Formats: sequence, structure tokens, C-alpha cells
Amino acid sequence: MAVLSKEFADDPCSKPKRQQMIIAARALLTSVTHLLIIADLVDVQLIFKSIRLVEDDLQHIHDASNQEELIHFYKQYGKDIVDLSQHAQRRQHDLVDRLEQENLAAARGTIKRTTIMLLTASKAYLRHPELPYARENRDFVYNQVRDAIGVITAIMQGRPIPPTQTLKLDSSLSSVGDLTRALNEFDRIVMMKPQKFNEQIIRPQLEERLESIISGAALLADSLSTREDRRDRIVQECNAVRQALQDLLDEYIQYSRKKSSDENVNTKIQAMQTKTRDLRKQLRKAVVDHVSDTFLATNVPLLALIDAARRGNTQLVEETSQIFMEHASKLIEVANVACSMSDQVEGIKLVRLAAMQIQHLSPQVVNAARILVARSTSKVALENMDVFRDTWEKYVRLLTEAVDEITTIEDFLAVSENHILEDINLCIQAMVERNPD
Repeated sequence: MAVLSKEFADDPCSKPKRQQMIIAARALLTSVTHLLIIADLVDVQLIFKSIRLVEDDLQHIHDASNQEELIHFYKQYGKDIVDLSQHAQRRQHDLVDRLEQENLAAARGTIKRTTIMLLTASKAYLRHPELPYARENRDFVYNQVRDAIGVITAIMQGRPIPPTQTLKLDSSLSSVGDLTRALNEFDRIVMMKPQKFNEQIIRPQLEERLESIISGAALLADSLSTREDRRDRIVQECNAVRQALQDLLDEYIQYSRKKSSDENVNTKIQAMQTKTRDLRKQLRKAVVDHVSDTFLATNVPLLALIDAARRGNTQLVEETSQIFMEHASKLIEVANVACSMSDQVEGIKLVRLAAMQIQHLSPQVVNAARILVARSTSKVALENMDVFRDTWEKYVRLLTEAVDEITTIEDFLAVSENHILEDINLCIQAMVERNPD
């Protein structure tokens, strides 16, 4: 190729030399392609080799009969998992499909986050095999790692990830919030040319969509975390949107009868959009109300649960575990509510991923507490509890940051101002009534 290129450069007008260079260039391109394919196959085979080693290590850890065997196999697992993670990271950059990239990144993250949990949960099970909660803890972490390896294997083999995988990511995680999507679609349909209005088709379509939006708004308004004045404002805005829609439909009908003008229709459309914008504003503020009330002192129920477990108080552990699970469910619920009123696709995805991890992990935090309360003097049980606590707190921090990202600062400041004024008024009222409580 180099010789032919030089000859062609010396005589660029020669047709035979041009043809010879083209043939040589095609042969070179084919050879380079073959080389890249071989290199890719070698890379994939190295990843499969690392996967087999990690799977063997994981099975050895699962089958370990004493602490010495566990530590030995865990050390080897740590070395092999680093090798697999490095290979997978390089492969991740080569992938074209973004969803595959994200699934592979999530699998790598799961393996990394569960490394210490795998050790402590396995140690707790070996030390206290008579406790069913210890087995549940160990099996949970084991299955998390196994699922993550399954995701990597599926991506390397170019086959779909099984739908049973708890770690599988799909496009639904990054879809726009339900209420936001419904409002956007409603605004889009409202913006039509008057000549295209058909009362028999458009009227029921718009009314049905609006009632669906109002039903979603009513669920948010009726929530316990929604303040009474905010609930009233949402109801008022819903009624205003209903009235604005009827006014707009009437204007469309008048236009079809040649009794109205484009200007009048546009005025009604603008009024309609103003009312839906006001409704959005109240719904976003209601979401911020929920977030500010729920994501405050998020670790208090967890600390109460751990404290009860350390004391060895079984009854108190069961009581605090119920409070903790309700708190975790509330965090997830409010996070989903925040997603429903957001159009930030990437932020919504992070919120839903963090919420999904908290949903899976919370029952195992309770199991770790039950192990500790049953063996309150066990260092292994305490170590396991601390690791599950740290992991849960990390996920909650991730969820909090993700929710903050999809919550606008303007809404947060406006709601915070209202909350401060409420607190000041309550303080003044308490001073007037001389009520220290």
C-alpha cells in the first residue's frame, strides 16, 4: 500500500496506478476490519473468562462452611471482581446501544456496592445459621451479585436481558412524568386550527383528557402531606381549567358557525394555556410540600431501629421496623410524585433507579436488625447491621440529590417562604395563648 501510494503520488493522472492503489486500499481496509473483529473476539473471551472466575468464587463463598474458607474465597473474589470490572468498563465504552451501556454500568455499580455486604452477610450466616433472617440477608446479596453478572453475560452475548432481572433498566424508567405528559399532550391538542375543529370528535377527547388530568391532580391534593390551603388552590385551578375548556369549546363552535374570528379563538386558547400553567404551578408546589416534609431527617427511623436492636428489645425492633418500612415507602411514594410533575428525563431516571434500590434494600435492613436483636452481643451481627445501614443511607442520599435535581429552585423557595410564614404565625399564636407546646 505504501509503495503504490508513493507511485500514485508521483503520477496522480495515471489511471492504472489509481486502480492499483484503490485495490490495495480495499485489501488494507479488509485486513484492518478482520484484525478489529479478532481483537473484539479476544476482548469478549477475556470478559467471559473473568465472568467464569467470578461465578466460581461466588459459588465458593456461598458454599463456604467456616469463616476461614469464607475469607480465603472472598480474597480471591475481590481480585477477580476488580479484573472483571476493568474489562467491563472498557467494553462499556465500545457499546453503541445507550441502554446497554446503562445496564452494564448499573451491573458494575451493583457489584461494587455489594462487595462488603457480601462478606458481612455471609459471615453473619456462617456465625448464626439458625437465624432465617441471616440466610435471607446472605441470599439477597448473593442474588444481587448473580443478577449483575447475568446482565453482563447477556450483554456480552448480545441477547436480551431476562425480564426477571431485578437490575434490568428499560426505557420506562426515563419516561416523562404522567401528569406532565398528560398536561403537555392536552396543551398540544388544544392548539389546533379552528377550521379543523369537529365537535363530535374533539369535545369528548379534550374533556376525557382533562378529567384524567384532574383525577391525577385530585390524588395529589388528597394526600396527607398536601396542606389544606394548597388543596383548596388545586381544586380552584382544576375548576378554572374546566371552565376555560368549556369557554374555548364554545368559541370553536361559534367559529364553525361563522360567528367568531381567529382572534377570539386565539384569545380563548391563551386563556386556556394560562389556566393549565396555573394548575401546573400549584401541582409543583404541592410536590415540593411533599418533598420538604418527607426528606427531612431521613435517617431517624433507621437509627431508632438500630438502637432497639442493639438493646436486644425484640418487641421494640418489630415496632420500629414497621415505622422504618412505612418511612421507606413514603420516600419512594414522594419520589414518584416528584417524577410525575417533572419533564427532566435523565433526572427522572436517577430518581426511579434510587427508589428501586431502596425498595429492594429496605426489607433486608430490617432483617439485619432482627439478626442483631437476636444476637445483640455478636460483633459479626453488628458489623453486618452497620454495612446495611451505610448502604441504605447512601441510596437515600442519592435519592435526595436526584429529587432535588428535578425540583425547581423557584418552587422550593416559594414553598419554603410559605412554610416559614406558617411557623412564625404558629409561634405568635402560641405566645398569645401562652402555650409552650
